[in-house]
Amino acid sequence: MQSGSFVKDEFKAEKVNFKLIGRLFRYLLAYQSAVVTIILLGTVGMVIELVVPYVMKIVIDNDIINHDVDGLIKVGIFLILINLISYFCMQLRKRMTIPLAGKAMINIRNELYTHLSTLSFEFYDKRSVGKILSRLMGDINKTRKLFSESMSSVIPNLIKMIGVAVMMVVINYKLALSAMIMLPALIAVIAFIQIASHRRWQINRIKSANLNAFIFENFAGIRVVKNYNAENKTEKIFHSLGEEYENSYVNAVKIDDFFWPVVEMSWGIGVVVVFLVGLNLLKTNEITIGALVAFTSYIGMFWQPVMQISNFYNILITNLSNAERIFELMDVDSSIQDNVNAMEYNDIKGRVSFQGVTFGYTNDKEVLKDIHFDIDPGMTVALVGPTGSGKTTITALIDRHYDVSAGSVKIDGIDVRNIKLESLRKQIGVMTQDVFLFSATIRENIRYGRLDATDQEIEEVAKAVCAHDFIMRQEKGYDTELIEGGNNLSMGQRQLIAFARTLIANPKILILDEATASIDTYTEKLIQQGIEKLIYGRTSFIVAHRLSTIKNADLIIVVDNGKISETGKHDELMKLRGKYYNMISKREN
Repeated sequence: MQSGSFVKDEFKAEKVNFKLIGRLFRYLLAYQSAVVTIILLGTVGMVIELVVPYVMKIVIDNDIINHDVDGLIKVGIFLILINLISYFCMQLRKRMTIPLAGKAMINIRNELYTHLSTLSFEFYDKRSVGKILSRLMGDINKTRKLFSESMSSVIPNLIKMIGVAVMMVVINYKLALSAMIMLPALIAVIAFIQIASHRRWQINRIKSANLNAFIFENFAGIRVVKNYNAENKTEKIFHSLGEEYENSYVNAVKIDDFFWPVVEMSWGIGVVVVFLVGLNLLKTNEITIGALVAFTSYIGMFWQPVMQISNFYNILITNLSNAERIFELMDVDSSIQDNVNAMEYNDIKGRVSFQGVTFGYTNDKEVLKDIHFDIDPGMTVALVGPTGSGKTTITALIDRHYDVSAGSVKIDGIDVRNIKLESLRKQIGVMTQDVFLFSATIRENIRYGRLDATDQEIEEVAKAVCAHDFIMRQEKGYDTELIEGGNNLSMGQRQLIAFARTLIANPKILILDEATASIDTYTEKLIQQGIEKLIYGRTSFIVAHRLSTIKNADLIIVVDNGKISETGKHDELMKLRGKYYNMISKREN
């Protein structure tokens, strides 16, 4: 097993892209009324906190000095009432924030999943499924805290910090300035830390994706690992990737560890300066005892939102790398899209033409070279040739999973690029050798080909491909649950179900790519009559190695090294004694 695809790091942004912040938080705009309510509830609580120290100043300077017991009782009742209001607001805010943050996170995941489902094969050819899964689940999950903190903390704390600053200036502007003396230095240090922190968290998320991708693909191919006794090698790769992930995490946390000591030290220095200045002001009678006590409370209240906002900023920088990875996928445009003037074409007759088609998966290597052929509706075409000659690529161009580099693919005389993708693909059925069955019932797997199919239609199709009998021998018949990949069935049985799934869609054009390669000879004979009935009146392209399938074709196209070397029926090509003849002779021998 190769480890190169896992250690190859993905997208890296060198600088913080603050445009992503606005893009990320637009997912909260769908819940404007709830967001405003949460912010208002938080603001009410913050305002009440602002009132309390000033009330204490009045109590000390008036009621306590004058021994006014009635005044103290009234103030006590007032403080109890407003603190109850504050408590109620804070609890309601918490109850609203958690589910709302979850909804925003779900919306991002839904949008990303929908976008990923529209991307072409080319996208998935170049990316590990494990790395895609890492972004769809891990990176998006990290945004929950970002959303909840922004609503419950940032705006209320900004209001609180401004309010506290105003109250401190009202009490004494000299003390206010002394309390904020460390603020510019703190901002500078935070700015420096965020640059280094963001870069390190980016690396951590990349290493996490590498590890997730390896785990996913390793267990998906666990049979290969065990069959070739490769456990030791995979363990070494896993340990190496795990160590890289852990080291990247430690490096990221190290820089974050500087954050809180800097904030707390700034707070501490600010308090010391306030007390020194406050003592001098008391001596000159510029402030009262009550004012100094209130101011002391306001110092803590000032630095608390500073710390909360700084903490949110730290969370933002930490999680911005996750947002970058999410939106990097969202910004990938599908290489296959509907043209501006693409048309609905829901009545395909089945005439297929390749006119000078040239194609390559990469710009530097052509897989198909100047391919020409015309297929009439209802014909069965066998594509034969050595492995890697381009047979499967030809079929992938018919339903436009890739676009030609030159020339054109036409259906009923219309370039496939001028037919809307949904309209095109719903009329083309494709079945490959690599069968995938969902973790669902047999009935649901067959119905996937046409979601409105009735139970009777499902059984009729299953009978046509000779799958009905073995299905009825299962414990629950059509309602038998399949495990992941259908691994509780044989390969031949899985392919029969997939064949039924393709055929229930009643496609106008049928593509069978090595579709019977893993079905034993006896089973193939059983379904041969069913296949002939089902392809009758339907244009069919069959990539096959079995001679029985090839002989029955209306036309055989021999593909060799990306070019068509011979075309004709079986008997005609055998008489030519060319490449087809040599290929068949080797098989018969």
